[in-house]
Amino acid sequence: MNISLEKKDDLNGVITITLTPEDYQENVDKQLRGYRKNASLPGFRKGKVPMGMIKKMVGTQVLVEEINKVLSDALNKYIIENKLDILGQPLPKENDKPIDWNNDKEFTFNYDVAFAPEFKVDINGKTNFDKYVVKIDEKLIDRFVEDAARRYGKLEDAEKAVEEDMLFGKFEELDENGNQIEGGITNESYIVISEVTDKKLQKKLIGAKKGDEIIIDDITAISKNHNDVAGALGITHEQLHNVKNKFKFTVENVKHLVPHELNQELFDKIYGEGQVKSVEEFRNRIKEELEKGLQTDIDKKLYADIQNKLIEKLSLPLPDEFLKRWIVATNEKPISKEDLEREYPAYAKNLQWQLIENKIIKDNDLKVTHEEVVDFVKQILKQRYESMGMPVDDEMLNQATGEVLKNQEELQNIYAKLYDDKLMELFKEKFKINEKEIDYDKFLELAYGHQH
Repeated sequence: MNISLEKKDDLNGVITITLTPEDYQENVDKQLRGYRKNASLPGFRKGKVPMGMIKKMVGTQVLVEEINKVLSDALNKYIIENKLDILGQPLPKENDKPIDWNNDKEFTFNYDVAFAPEFKVDINGKTNFDKYVVKIDEKLIDRFVEDAARRYGKLEDAEKAVEEDMLFGKFEELDENGNQIEGGITNESYIVISEVTDKKLQKKLIGAKKGDEIIIDDITAISKNHNDVAGALGITHEQLHNVKNKFKFTVENVKHLVPHELNQELFDKIYGEGQVKSVEEFRNRIKEELEKGLQTDIDKKLYADIQNKLIEKLSLPLPDEFLKRWIVATNEKPISKEDLEREYPAYAKNLQWQLIENKIIKDNDLKVTHEEVVDFVKQILKQRYESMGMPVDDEMLNQATGEVLKNQEELQNIYAKLYDDKLMELFKEKFKINEKEIDYDKFLELAYGHQH
């Protein structure tokens, strides 16, 4: 066997492998003997079929399978032994001339490979980032108190809709001619008129009654919260990003929402019996939850800002044409050229961040231990059980933790989360972080591009 690498440039190369009979023939013969031993054809006893007939029947198939196995093993071994930092997987090049499997003895195969770019990441105090401090005032708490009262309020039938009402009905996706798309999005849900962001659409909805049909040009206008929009359509947040069509909403019911009184019944419904005993305690709990939830969002925003800055600053070159070929070759479903070109920039950005992230982790010797993973899972489970009022003991926790860790996808997500936490600690230590006070709605707009 002869195997060599020719570098075309810093990011692309070709691995060439030449096989001779010494590399594959022994195993091919062994496989053929196995076939002959078990072969049973009319006129011959089992195991006595002439080898010439066996070769005619399965010889080429066995040869191709064995050569593919030798090639795969040789490629992996060569990449590991030469410590090649490749992206994706080697892609076979088309041979200049067709392979004659019946007569050729020596075979040459070429594989395109792509290499990760070489770079350094400088993390120091010269780079500044803003860490937002969200102002939680009485007015903001009032909003969340009112939201809670509405969430647990009563719905009463109404003839015509006013701004505070809810419209229950059916969403149907339309084509450019205004006809319902066969196999398109349809879902029974509701619209809260006061949550609609487009004033023209809001005017259309006010005064609506049962049986009315309303055309919605931009479906994201039905709520500031895009998770709520996705929920109304019965799809995921990610799927919503690809929805561009108009929708027809057919009103089936108009409901007037009567907010729940701020009383013990409401407090018990939300927090459990006797956990909150006054309006003042209720407001304090809401403030605590806001502070806790916002801290997570604030850290996410800081992390995203650092991530974007490093990607922009390093501007890592990538072997784009190879990666596009690799995406097409490895995608479970066929992908069109248009879809590939549209989605590739996001893929490239994610890959650039993976490379930067791995470099920072390696340079700073960041590690997540199995013990840290176990402790993290136990803490999450303990909080979950306690929030449901369930008694928790060590045996129960250990058993539940073991079940969680059996799920490889879940385990991978936990490791990723803990590595993100360690990276954030490192960033806060190395970069200059300036605290900047900001209004709640302004923060949500900066963090998500809309209210969440």
